[in-house]
Amino acid sequence: MKPPVSPPRLDKLIKLLTPELLPTILDAGAKPGGQYLHWDKLRHLTPPDGLSSEQWWLGIKLARGQARRISLLDVRGRPFSFTLPDEVLSMLHAIDSLASGRVVLGGPVVTEELRNRFIFNSLVEEAITSSQLEGASTTRQVAADMIRYQRAPKDRSERMIMNNYLAMQSLRNIKDQPLSYEGLLSLHATLARDTLDDPGAAGRIQIPGEDRVQVVDHSSHRILHTPPPAEELPARLNALVSFANEDNEGGQFIHPVVRAIILHFWLAYEHPFLDGNGRTARALFYWTMLRRGYLVFEFISISRVLKQAPAKYARSFLYTETDNNDLTYFIIEQLKVIEQALKALEVYLGRKAEQLQRVEGLLRRSDLNHREIALLSHAIRHPGHEYTVKSHQISHRVAYATARADVSRLAELELLHSRRIGKKTLAFIAPDDLEKRIKALRPDK
Repeated sequence: MKPPVSPPRLDKLIKLLTPELLPTILDAGAKPGGQYLHWDKLRHLTPPDGLSSEQWWLGIKLARGQARRISLLDVRGRPFSFTLPDEVLSMLHAIDSLASGRVVLGGPVVTEELRNRFIFNSLVEEAITSSQLEGASTTRQVAADMIRYQRAPKDRSERMIMNNYLAMQSLRNIKDQPLSYEGLLSLHATLARDTLDDPGAAGRIQIPGEDRVQVVDHSSHRILHTPPPAEELPARLNALVSFANEDNEGGQFIHPVVRAIILHFWLAYEHPFLDGNGRTARALFYWTMLRRGYLVFEFISISRVLKQAPAKYARSFLYTETDNNDLTYFIIEQLKVIEQALKALEVYLGRKAEQLQRVEGLLRRSDLNHREIALLSHAIRHPGHEYTVKSHQISHRVAYATARADVSRLAELELLHSRRIGKKTLAFIAPDDLEKRIKALRPDK
């Protein structure tokens, strides 16, 4: 990746400001095309009549208004800041609406069994794609089966993915606890265990005397980011921990989603660990979202979206560093990722609802009786649920022999699995692929 061209210094641009040009420069400050453009892109566009590209850039910088500073400082001691353009406010509103939990937790499609299934699948997806972003190489099916059946990892890539799954799972259990310095190191230890050339580097920051890890473009070998000196890391990470636990930063309210994104950037900027910084940064983002009540984030994977366009992620980071530590570039890009992941979940759930309706329509057109149809309609929404002859008898108030005939027939049609519990009782279990089995059902069976 080619590093972006840094914008002209504002102190030099101010010299271009004359009383005659002031109104034109200020009028030109509206965001071009509604986008929050960096100088690297703007310099290639045609400026408004009567202005140079540099004067147009000055107008844009003035129009972006008062930046909100945070306590993160760069390697030269200058603060990072962000603004809240309309684009950010609009996406925050959309995310608040989509992530309210209503679409997932209150929808008619999502039962407790399906909810747990969604959570498991999203944890697996995030574990795999987050690890793949940092070099893990294995197929999704192999990795998913390893986690599902708790098979021991065979190599470093599988260990990265299993560690990521365990870390993501643990975040759900600690979401109500404040972050601590030790907790941050423990999170990294879980993510990095048995994946580093130096096993002792898991769960500890880099120390003075070690070569600091740099972010390098693998194709061009250019250094994209040089993190702060190791000597400064303890104090800097303590500042990160304080920011993570605050509701306000210096008396100013920061939207929870913006705070989570800033923490994501902050950990990546510090790059305190020998390896696994990206995975830790994304896990920290998830912890913050869950802690602030965005429980729908149990169901989505941001790494899946990031993996589709990793260059955008890296470029937004570089835009921030090169334009006076303006975090808005990174915030906007991450808001787009979040919004895309939430919309994908909404589409999936809508598709799932339609699918269930179609399957129930197939059931009604089959030669199954109304009791059998009712049981299967319940089973579709409750994969893994166990039924007995007795429970079916009580639900439909029929004779024991009638209930036994119903569930036995469904087992013969392979629409239910059967297993013995005790010496006399049979349990009938809803299979995970029940929808597929129902679609294959023929009335003449």
